Amino acid sequence: MDVDLVAAAAPRSDQINADDLIGGPQIVTITEVRKGNSDQPVEIVTAEFGPGRPYRPGKSMLRVLIEVWGKKSGTYVGRKLVIYRDPEITFGPSKVGGIRISHMSNLDKAKSIPLTKTRGKKELFRVEPLPDAPPTITNEQAAEIAEGISQAANRDELNEIAAQLKTFDLAVHRDPLFELWKARLAELENPQIQEPGESATTEGDSQ
Repeated sequence: MDVDLVAAAAPRSDQINADDLIGGPQIVTITEVRKGNSDQPVEIVTAEFGPGRPYRPGKSMLRVLIEVWGKKSGTYVGRKLVIYRDPEITFGPSKVGGIRISHMSNLDKAKSIPLTKTRGKKELFRVEPLPDAPPTITNEQAAEIAEGISQAANRDELNEIAAQLKTFDLAVHRDPLFELWKARLAELENPQIQEPGESATTEGDSQ
């Protein structure tokens, strides 16, 4: 049994830290934006990390948020970010790593924002749009698609259904629908010469 080393190495803290993202970028959904302290004036609470571990963006990422979403933090609730660990972020002369934003929802196209890198020097920081999540499939839609899979007459029809499945968050229906899809494909590619239990007709039987 594998040990989850990323979870074991997670820092204990009252905020989201860069080391929390060693395992890779994380999509987070904003549930609240609240006032912090004088050093970190903004706290962004997320559904994924909870109110006890808010994201406290630095000045650069605050500028990104304001540039893309505006100054009214109340509109941020329900929106999503992709945050990631950037090991190149410095504190004084040392590289300590930090959190940056790579993608944001409610953004039509990529945006480049000038941010201060060092005193007197700026560089463009690029943030990408985060597409809206697909809708969750309903039980009725899953049943209708399952019926379509069972009735599919050829591989092309199954491929059309596969494309349709990609437009949904399949949730609990994912495995049953894909198993049904694969089973129907196997039936089409290996058709039975006769139905189980049905005896073949021979020349002697017809006489």
